[in-house]
Amino acid sequence: MPAFHPRLANLPEEIAVFPLSGALLLPQGRLPLNIFEPRYLSMTLDSLAQGRMFGMVQPDGHGPRGETGPALYRVGCLGRVCSFSETEDGRLLITLAGLIRFRIVEEMPLAAGGYRRVRADYTAFADDLTEQDGPAPYDRAELVAALRAYFLARRIEANWDAVEQSADAMLVTTLSMVCPFEVAEKQALLEAPDCAERARMLVALMRMGAAANAPSEGRPS
Repeated sequence: MPAFHPRLANLPEEIAVFPLSGALLLPQGRLPLNIFEPRYLSMTLDSLAQGRMFGMVQPDGHGPRGETGPALYRVGCLGRVCSFSETEDGRLLITLAGLIRFRIVEEMPLAAGGYRRVRADYTAFADDLTEQDGPAPYDRAELVAALRAYFLARRIEANWDAVEQSADAMLVTTLSMVCPFEVAEKQALLEAPDCAERARMLVALMRMGAAANAPSEGRPS
Protein backbone atom coordinates (compact mmCIF):
# COMPACT_ATOMS: atom_id res chain seq x y z
CA MET A 1 0.00 0.00 0.00
CA PRO A 2 1.39 3.49 -0.82
CA ALA A 3 2.46 5.77 2.03
CA PHE A 4 -0.35 8.20 1.21
CA HIS A 5 -3.65 6.34 1.24
CA PRO A 6 -6.63 8.69 1.79
CA ARG A 7 -10.10 7.67 2.82
CA LEU A 8 -13.06 8.66 0.67
CA ALA A 9 -14.48 10.89 3.40
CA ASN A 10 -11.22 12.85 3.62
CA LEU A 11 -10.97 13.83 -0.05
CA PRO A 12 -11.45 17.52 -0.92
CA GLU A 13 -14.88 18.45 -2.24
CA GLU A 14 -13.57 21.44 -4.20
CA ILE A 15 -10.42 20.95 -6.27
CA ALA A 16 -8.31 22.78 -8.80
CA VAL A 17 -8.25 21.15 -12.24
CA PHE A 18 -5.63 21.14 -14.97
CA PRO A 19 -7.32 20.74 -18.39
CA LEU A 20 -4.81 19.12 -20.74
CA SER A 21 -5.71 17.27 -23.93
CA GLY A 22 -4.13 13.85 -24.29
CA ALA A 23 -2.71 13.80 -20.76
CA LEU A 24 -4.29 10.86 -18.98
CA LEU A 25 -3.93 10.17 -15.28
CA LEU A 26 -5.30 6.94 -13.83
CA PRO A 27 -5.46 5.70 -10.23
CA GLN A 28 -2.12 4.11 -9.24
CA GLY A 29 -0.43 5.78 -12.25
CA ARG A 30 2.33 8.38 -12.31
CA LEU A 31 2.17 11.41 -14.62
CA PRO A 32 5.21 13.70 -15.07
CA LEU A 33 4.29 17.31 -15.83
CA ASN A 34 6.29 20.36 -16.87
CA ILE A 35 4.49 23.38 -15.37
CA PHE A 36 5.30 26.76 -16.91
CA GLU A 37 2.11 28.77 -17.54
CA PRO A 38 1.61 31.39 -14.78
CA ARG A 39 -1.90 30.17 -13.85
CA TYR A 40 -0.75 26.56 -13.52
CA LEU A 41 2.36 27.57 -11.61
CA SER A 42 -0.02 29.34 -9.24
CA MET A 43 -2.25 26.25 -9.12
CA THR A 44 0.67 23.96 -8.33
CA LEU A 45 2.10 26.21 -5.64
CA ASP A 46 -1.34 26.58 -4.04
CA SER A 47 -1.78 22.80 -4.17
CA LEU A 48 1.59 22.20 -2.54
CA ALA A 49 0.45 24.40 0.36
CA GLN A 50 -2.99 22.80 0.63
CA GLY A 51 -2.77 19.02 0.56
CA ARG A 52 -0.74 18.68 -2.69
CA MET A 53 -3.78 17.55 -4.71
CA PHE A 54 -5.44 18.69 -7.93
CA GLY A 55 -7.39 17.03 -10.73
CA MET A 56 -6.47 16.22 -14.30
CA VAL A 57 -9.27 16.58 -16.87
CA GLN A 58 -9.42 16.68 -20.65
CA PRO A 59 -11.09 19.50 -22.61
CA ASP A 60 -14.15 18.34 -24.55
CA GLY A 61 -13.83 19.72 -28.06
CA HIS A 62 -17.48 18.96 -28.80
CA GLY A 63 -18.88 21.02 -25.93
CA PRO A 64 -19.61 24.75 -25.83
CA ARG A 65 -16.96 27.10 -24.47
CA GLY A 66 -17.93 28.67 -21.14
CA GLU A 67 -16.91 31.73 -19.18
CA THR A 68 -13.93 29.95 -17.64
CA GLY A 69 -12.65 28.26 -20.81
CA PRO A 70 -13.27 25.22 -23.04
CA ALA A 71 -15.87 22.63 -22.11
CA LEU A 72 -14.53 19.78 -19.98
CA TYR A 73 -15.25 16.08 -19.95
CA ARG A 74 -17.23 15.30 -16.83
CA VAL A 75 -14.87 12.61 -15.47
CA GLY A 76 -11.30 13.30 -14.41
CA CYS A 77 -8.74 11.89 -11.96
CA LEU A 78 -7.51 13.40 -8.72
CA GLY A 79 -3.76 13.30 -8.26
CA ARG A 80 -1.29 14.14 -5.52
CA VAL A 81 2.08 15.76 -6.15
CA CYS A 82 4.54 13.09 -5.02
CA SER A 83 7.71 14.82 -6.26
CA PHE A 84 8.67 18.24 -7.56
CA SER A 85 11.65 20.38 -8.41
CA GLU A 86 12.13 23.93 -9.65
CA THR A 87 14.25 24.83 -12.68
CA GLU A 88 16.47 27.86 -13.01
CA ASP A 89 14.00 29.44 -15.45
CA GLY A 90 11.10 29.14 -13.01
CA ARG A 91 9.35 26.01 -14.26
CA LEU A 92 8.13 23.29 -11.92
CA LEU A 93 8.82 19.66 -12.79
CA ILE A 94 6.37 17.51 -10.89
CA THR A 95 5.10 13.95 -10.77
CA LEU A 96 1.42 13.46 -10.08
CA ALA A 97 0.32 10.20 -8.45
CA GLY A 98 -3.19 9.11 -9.45
CA LEU A 99 -5.57 8.59 -6.52
CA ILE A 100 -9.21 8.33 -7.59
CA ARG A 101 -11.47 9.35 -10.44
CA PHE A 102 -14.17 11.96 -9.92
CA ARG A 103 -17.22 13.33 -11.66
CA ILE A 104 -17.56 17.09 -12.02
CA VAL A 105 -20.70 18.26 -10.23
CA GLU A 106 -20.27 21.92 -11.12
CA GLU A 107 -17.54 24.37 -12.01
CA MET A 108 -16.61 27.03 -9.47
CA PRO A 109 -15.44 30.60 -10.17
CA LEU A 110 -11.81 30.91 -11.24
CA ALA A 111 -9.29 30.95 -8.42
CA ALA A 112 -7.37 34.15 -7.71
CA GLY A 113 -4.46 32.69 -9.63
CA GLY A 114 -6.59 32.27 -12.75
CA TYR A 115 -6.92 28.48 -12.74
CA ARG A 116 -10.15 26.50 -12.88
CA ARG A 117 -11.86 24.78 -9.94
CA VAL A 118 -14.69 22.29 -9.70
CA ARG A 119 -16.85 20.58 -7.13
CA ALA A 120 -16.03 16.88 -7.36
CA ASP A 121 -18.01 13.73 -6.55
CA TYR A 122 -15.92 10.58 -5.97
CA THR A 123 -18.62 8.19 -4.78
CA ALA A 124 -18.99 6.23 -8.04
CA PHE A 125 -15.25 5.49 -8.03
CA ALA A 126 -14.65 4.47 -4.40
CA ASP A 127 -13.00 1.20 -5.56
CA ASP A 128 -10.15 3.23 -7.08
CA LEU A 129 -8.75 3.69 -3.56
CA THR A 130 -8.22 -0.06 -3.24
CA GLU A 131 -4.85 -1.03 -4.65
CA GLN A 132 -5.13 -3.93 -7.07
CA ASP A 133 -2.97 -6.90 -6.15
CA GLY A 134 -2.47 -10.21 -7.89
CA PRO A 135 -3.20 -11.11 -11.51
CA ALA A 136 -5.77 -8.99 -13.31
CA PRO A 137 -8.72 -10.72 -15.03
CA TYR A 138 -7.56 -10.32 -18.63
CA ASP A 139 -5.49 -12.22 -21.16
CA ARG A 140 -1.99 -10.80 -20.72
CA ALA A 141 -0.56 -12.69 -23.70
CA GLU A 142 -3.25 -11.18 -25.94
CA LEU A 143 -2.46 -7.71 -24.62
CA VAL A 144 1.29 -8.06 -25.16
CA ALA A 145 0.76 -9.41 -28.70
CA ALA A 146 -1.45 -6.43 -29.55
CA LEU A 147 1.14 -4.11 -28.00
CA ARG A 148 3.99 -5.57 -30.10
CA ALA A 149 1.99 -5.14 -33.31
CA TYR A 150 0.95 -1.61 -32.35
CA PHE A 151 4.48 -0.48 -31.46
CA LEU A 152 5.87 -2.06 -34.62
CA ALA A 153 3.32 -0.30 -36.82
CA ARG A 154 3.86 3.03 -35.03
CA ARG A 155 7.66 2.58 -34.98
CA ILE A 156 7.74 2.97 -31.20
CA GLU A 157 10.63 1.44 -29.30
CA ALA A 158 9.83 -0.30 -26.02
CA ASN A 159 11.66 -1.69 -23.03
CA TRP A 160 10.27 -5.21 -23.27
CA ASP A 161 12.03 -6.32 -20.10
CA ALA A 162 10.09 -3.64 -18.20
CA VAL A 163 6.87 -4.73 -19.91
CA GLU A 164 7.40 -8.34 -18.86
CA GLN A 165 8.22 -7.36 -15.29
CA SER A 166 5.19 -5.07 -14.83
CA ALA A 167 2.33 -6.32 -12.68
CA ASP A 168 -0.85 -7.02 -14.63
CA ALA A 169 -2.94 -4.07 -13.40
CA MET A 170 -0.03 -1.62 -13.57
CA LEU A 171 0.76 -2.68 -17.15
CA VAL A 172 -2.76 -1.77 -18.24
CA THR A 173 -2.60 1.53 -16.35
CA THR A 174 0.79 2.50 -17.77
CA LEU A 175 -0.06 1.59 -21.37
CA SER A 176 -3.36 3.45 -21.20
CA MET A 177 -1.52 6.56 -20.05
CA VAL A 178 1.47 6.50 -22.41
CA CYS A 179 0.08 5.20 -25.71
CA PRO A 180 -0.60 8.06 -28.17
CA PHE A 181 -4.36 7.60 -28.52
CA GLU A 182 -6.86 10.30 -29.45
CA VAL A 183 -8.45 12.44 -26.74
CA ALA A 184 -11.82 10.65 -26.91
CA GLU A 185 -10.05 7.27 -26.75
CA LYS A 186 -8.07 8.36 -23.70
CA GLN A 187 -11.30 9.48 -22.07
CA ALA A 188 -12.95 6.14 -22.79
CA LEU A 189 -10.02 4.37 -21.11
CA LEU A 190 -10.37 6.66 -18.10
CA GLU A 191 -14.07 5.93 -17.77
CA ALA A 192 -13.75 2.15 -18.16
CA PRO A 193 -15.44 0.57 -15.12
CA ASP A 194 -12.58 -1.77 -14.18
CA CYS A 195 -9.16 -3.09 -15.19
CA ALA A 196 -10.57 -5.98 -17.23
CA GLU A 197 -12.74 -3.70 -19.36
CA ARG A 198 -9.89 -1.21 -19.74
CA ALA A 199 -7.63 -4.04 -20.93
CA ARG A 200 -10.20 -5.17 -23.51
CA MET A 201 -10.56 -1.60 -24.73
CA LEU A 202 -6.79 -1.18 -24.83
CA VAL A 203 -6.37 -4.29 -26.99
CA ALA A 204 -9.05 -3.06 -29.40
CA LEU A 205 -7.47 0.41 -29.69
CA MET A 206 -4.00 -1.04 -30.29
CA ARG A 207 -5.28 -3.41 -32.96
CA MET A 208 -7.07 -0.57 -34.76
CA GLY A 209 -3.97 1.61 -34.45
CA ALA A 210 -1.73 -1.14 -35.84
CA ALA A 211 -4.08 -1.73 -38.78
CA ALA A 212 -4.33 2.00 -39.54
CA ASN A 213 -0.55 2.38 -39.60
CA ALA A 214 0.28 -0.81 -41.49
CA PRO A 215 1.96 -0.25 -44.90
CA SER A 216 -0.54 -0.40 -47.77
CA GLU A 217 -0.14 -3.30 -50.18
CA GLY A 218 2.01 -2.36 -53.15
CA ARG A 219 3.37 0.80 -51.48
CA PRO A 220 6.75 1.31 -49.90
CA SER A 221 6.65 1.22 -46.08
